[in-house]
Amino acid sequence: MRFWLTFLLMVCAVPAWAAHAYALWGEPRYPAGFAHFAYVNPQAPKGGELRLVSNLRTSTFDKYNPFTIKGNAPAYLSSLMFDSLLVGSLDETATGYGLLAEDVQVAQDGLSATFRLRPEARFHNGKPVLAADVKHSYDTLVGPHTSPAYKTLLIDVAGVDVLGERTVRYRFHKPNRELPLTVGGLPVFSRDWGVENGQAKPFDQVVMDLPIGSGPYRVGPVRFGKDITYVRDPDYWARDLNVRKGTANFDRITVKIYKDATARLEALKAGEFDLMRFFSAGDWARRVNGRKFDTGELVKGEFAHKLPSGFQSYVLNTRRPFLQDVRVREALGLALDYEWMNRQMFYGAYQRVNGLFGNTACETRGTPSPEELALMEPLRQHIPAAAFGPMTVPPRTDGDFSLRANLRRAQQLLKEAGWEVRDGALRNAQGEAMVLEYMDSNEGGVRVVTPWMRSLEKLGISLRFRAVDFALYQQRLQKFDFDITSMAFQGTHNPGQEFADLFGSQAADTEDSGNFAGVKNPAVDALIAAMTAAKTEAQLLPACHALERVIAHGHYLIPQWTAGTHRMAYNAWRLARPEALPPYSNGEGWAIDTWWARDPVQTAPDKK
Repeated sequence: MRFWLTFLLMVCAVPAWAAHAYALWGEPRYPAGFAHFAYVNPQAPKGGELRLVSNLRTSTFDKYNPFTIKGNAPAYLSSLMFDSLLVGSLDETATGYGLLAEDVQVAQDGLSATFRLRPEARFHNGKPVLAADVKHSYDTLVGPHTSPAYKTLLIDVAGVDVLGERTVRYRFHKPNRELPLTVGGLPVFSRDWGVENGQAKPFDQVVMDLPIGSGPYRVGPVRFGKDITYVRDPDYWARDLNVRKGTANFDRITVKIYKDATARLEALKAGEFDLMRFFSAGDWARRVNGRKFDTGELVKGEFAHKLPSGFQSYVLNTRRPFLQDVRVREALGLALDYEWMNRQMFYGAYQRVNGLFGNTACETRGTPSPEELALMEPLRQHIPAAAFGPMTVPPRTDGDFSLRANLRRAQQLLKEAGWEVRDGALRNAQGEAMVLEYMDSNEGGVRVVTPWMRSLEKLGISLRFRAVDFALYQQRLQKFDFDITSMAFQGTHNPGQEFADLFGSQAADTEDSGNFAGVKNPAVDALIAAMTAAKTEAQLLPACHALERVIAHGHYLIPQWTAGTHRMAYNAWRLARPEALPPYSNGEGWAIDTWWARDPVQTAPDKK
């Protein structure tokens, strides 16, 4: 009997190596052995150069290590230099296909995921990618010298086992359907990175050591303060793999650095780089023009997408005493006249954000369902009473609504919270005036905040604009040393453990976490746990909706705006592209991954 029991346990423990992909829900779009993703040109020529511009807030860099806390790494380094076990496609959500891993098997009990590495996978130094490198990468990312966001994201990972030279198993504390995708998407780097004279340096001292990854590009020529060039590895191990076919088409990708947004825009018009994504509606409507646009060399393109709207917001730091009362936070939101701003400043280009999960199945409407109430009722003492009613709707100032009525409601809320206007200022019972600071790393941000500041003045609230350089801005964010700031939070179709970093109680007390609002609420923690533990989409959705209600009715965030298109200007004489944008691409990444350099001879007719 013992023999057969041992035999059965061994059989059950041996995975059936058949899974070329892992889908969170349902089946992968692409079957085993597929030729290439549908949105690429598999015959795209290799060669030429793509000239990009660095994002303003991360323009300069002082390190090559993108994973440590201090300093800034070059733009695009992580995505160009590091491969992962799995890679997602841009025309479906929540599916990972084998990249470094040739297959993945998730245990029946959901407590582990085992990956077999491809024998051909190689790092830039020519060494094979082995299971020991995967374990080293994970251990380093959850170690003491990296962002705490990794630790929060991977909190339910119990550890990594090296089962063989090319077989690695991630163990989980509890079943979580998302975890195989999470660990499968982690960057993998060589154990040789940061080794000097046979000794590995502490990871926070791995600063200017060139990364040893396995991605399609390496660091090439660098002119500090001016640009960095990534060069395509002609011997890239995955160049003929189905998930990489038709991608990484440029021989060189140069990322240029400019001091400010005006310099970047003028450089684009002068033809100094090839592509720029626009986030300013004013620039797009009024300043993206000139001779090269008239000749057709530069083209403006708006590409519709199906990405989550995200929740770009003004973040209210509830660690500050003045912002701890939910009525005060709601009053601040009532003073924002979004409709006026969209007409007068944004050229009608945006839609208002509401909640956390806009444009996804998790988006919340109406009153709570019985399934939502089943999650919320045991937590009622920690949930705002209003969350048991209709979902929030941002205050409006058009049609039958007005800013004046909103300000009256704000006055009432502030009075209920113990604030009244005395001696020309809004004061509490201790006589303290309501003076708040809005922190930004861009002096130009004052233009957008000024209308809100004027409305708050009518309530007796003084909102002061404080512009600081990016290094100080980043430092103050890490230490949560601000009253109000603005954040562009990325949305997701499949929310999970990352929300513990954004809103979890433990993250609220963890420096450099993503919980900028300082949310510490047992109900929020419980709902995030329910969300991550969901085994089916039917279990996920009520948890998402309940969490969204609690955060929205907590008024930790004042929702801003979003757009349903990517606005990009690009050089049509130098660049060629696939016909359509895949629905779940961020636009810029689509260009970097799948566009290619146009043959100069063939472009001559376009210049007539």
